[in-house]
Amino acid sequence: MKCNVDVVRIRENSIQLNGWAIGKTPETEITYQVEDGAHQPIRFQYVATRRDDVSQIYFGRTVEKELGFDIQFPYERGKDYYLIAKGEGRKIRIKYNEELIRKRSSVAHKRMQKIRDLMNMETVRVCLDFWKENGLKALLVKSKHKLQGIDNDYDYGEWYSLTKPTAEELEEQRKKVFDAPVKFSIVIPAFKTPERFLREMLDSIAEQTYANWEVCVADGSPAGQSCERVLEQYAKKDSRFKYVILGENKGISGNTNAAMDMATGDYIVLADHDDKLTPNALYECAKLLQEHPGCDCFYSDEDKLDMDGGALFDPHFKPDFNIDLLCSVNYICHLFVVSHDLAAQVGGFRQEYDGAQDYDFIFRCTEKAKEIRHIPKVLYHWRCHKDSTASNPESKLYAFDAGARAIMDHYKRVGIEAERVEKGVDYGIYHSVYKIQGEPLVSIIIPNKDHHTDLDLCLRAIETRATYRNVEFIIVENNSTEKETFEYYEKIQKEFSNVHVVTWEREFNYSAINNFGVTFAKGEYLLFLNNDTELIAENFIEEMLGLCQREDVGAVGARLLYQDDTIQHAGVVIGFGGIAGHTFIGLHKAENSYFHRAMSTQDYSAVTAACLMTKKALFDEVGGFTEKLAVAFNDIDYCMKVRASNHLVVYNPYALLYHYESKSRGLEDTPEKVARFNREIKIFSERWPEILKDGDPYYNPNLTLRKSNFALRDLKKEKIGEPYHLEV
Repeated sequence: MKCNVDVVRIRENSIQLNGWAIGKTPETEITYQVEDGAHQPIRFQYVATRRDDVSQIYFGRTVEKELGFDIQFPYERGKDYYLIAKGEGRKIRIKYNEELIRKRSSVAHKRMQKIRDLMNMETVRVCLDFWKENGLKALLVKSKHKLQGIDNDYDYGEWYSLTKPTAEELEEQRKKVFDAPVKFSIVIPAFKTPERFLREMLDSIAEQTYANWEVCVADGSPAGQSCERVLEQYAKKDSRFKYVILGENKGISGNTNAAMDMATGDYIVLADHDDKLTPNALYECAKLLQEHPGCDCFYSDEDKLDMDGGALFDPHFKPDFNIDLLCSVNYICHLFVVSHDLAAQVGGFRQEYDGAQDYDFIFRCTEKAKEIRHIPKVLYHWRCHKDSTASNPESKLYAFDAGARAIMDHYKRVGIEAERVEKGVDYGIYHSVYKIQGEPLVSIIIPNKDHHTDLDLCLRAIETRATYRNVEFIIVENNSTEKETFEYYEKIQKEFSNVHVVTWEREFNYSAINNFGVTFAKGEYLLFLNNDTELIAENFIEEMLGLCQREDVGAVGARLLYQDDTIQHAGVVIGFGGIAGHTFIGLHKAENSYFHRAMSTQDYSAVTAACLMTKKALFDEVGGFTEKLAVAFNDIDYCMKVRASNHLVVYNPYALLYHYESKSRGLEDTPEKVARFNREIKIFSERWPEILKDGDPYYNPNLTLRKSNFALRDLKKEKIGEPYHLEV
């Protein structure tokens, strides 16, 4: 039996543990108990969670059982607590108190724990099992990721200290006079808030470099536990601090609405009672509104603050507004700012969504907003405590049903037909399943040169295993030389009446070949597919089609894996490596990605045409693939044209295939091919200079362009916001 706690979060008067426990087999039943320092049982809340990463590592497969846990129980500082896991006649007891939590959260402890984890016999056994099932290459890839995780380029606390505003910069901000200064109302619902945390939040507001603000606190604490004494002190000292004692708890939505009712500012700023704003937070908000006066809804990046306020960790550097990512997870969260008029128009918070009330409010605001902006800077410190002995990001305890209802209600309001919203890779991550309108014909375009065995694997898997049946195949033969290939063409067309082979008789040009294939397509939707792919998800066509049928969507991409089950494609970022690159390359499918981005449906600037679905009418409208780009970047260029036509490009991780990659064409390994590749870099750069200069809106300028894993920028090599310098 094994038990591991990945995350410890302390908020208000409770402690939350996120981790997992397993026995020798997936069927082992594990029970949990929480005791105080006197070993007396105390009540706790328990939610079972999926941990596919754990099942893959320890059982070599994904099991249909929730091996993880989110456990929450009352906590008093200075006291000891024990989490007890029982199973297989054994008992594992883990002790928690302030000193232990602080010690375990240190960088040195985490580094040593990772080394111990790599050196124990259990790890050796797991490695041997993984080797047997996946091969040596896959084991080496996974081991490399584990070793790299021991020592990152930067500790975030160090990185933040190098990038935050200096004292001189903060002083200059205080002197800044804005042409049309707006007033911010910081709305804070309070409930039994620890005095120290409340003071830290209020002090962080008092220290703002922008002065035109007010604080509106609505305290719903029970009699005798209110924050009135503290709030009165601040209000007497500074009239910008306002508060109301409600005398009862109206719930998080009711308390927030009561605070909002006090607001007189031009913009509403949402904040929790125990978190902190950075000193430049409101200045950056005012600066954005000076530059974009029509903006009525915006948000910033955020990080996490430990219980004692001494350490920052887990920064969330977000993309610009990304509606499909928002429908997968509430990535906006903090700091969220909305105009007073817009907040009044949408009607404030709704109590029936408590647990996901901010999620519901954000949806309603962004639906009605005239202009949505993102400030790519950390302006908010979210207080919680991380005790991590693994590299997994935090798994939050969400009110899943309320969040799913918020998403479904959003779809209804904007006219999108969805069948249901399911749990994604973890609680708080959502998978939307869309209704297929009718049964439109999908034309699958597959260029092919020899390699008929690969083509047969690709085609036959769809013919025999795919659940969507109304498809046709356009096989674009180009320059094959093997007799067996042409014999295969005759055979496969006789076997399947929906397979059609057409012949391209000129030199290889990926764009021209696919454009040629489209002229034979009868389908309303086109699915461009490489011949070296093989479906994994049998419903991958439905997953792509459901999105592609939306009016606002122009292209849909899939999650593609190498043969060793590591990621080959999970979306494309413009600027990676100078032009464009795939995200999360080499990450094992069972490993967690940056804030679950690899497993979240979301908008990207581009996706690969190794598996890309688009509307035929839109393909014709934008002129298909650009034939000047014969080999490289033609799919990226097509996606850019789709976006320029005011359509979204969406990555869907649930459309899952293997991609054995570029078997047909070979490598760019001759002087002629290298010269052509460099020419195409130049062509793409001249066609889309703005995004290369300004950065990909679906990426964050604080993250590196040198790696695909969303790591922090290496400040020694890359200045924040600067493009990757590529010499051609």
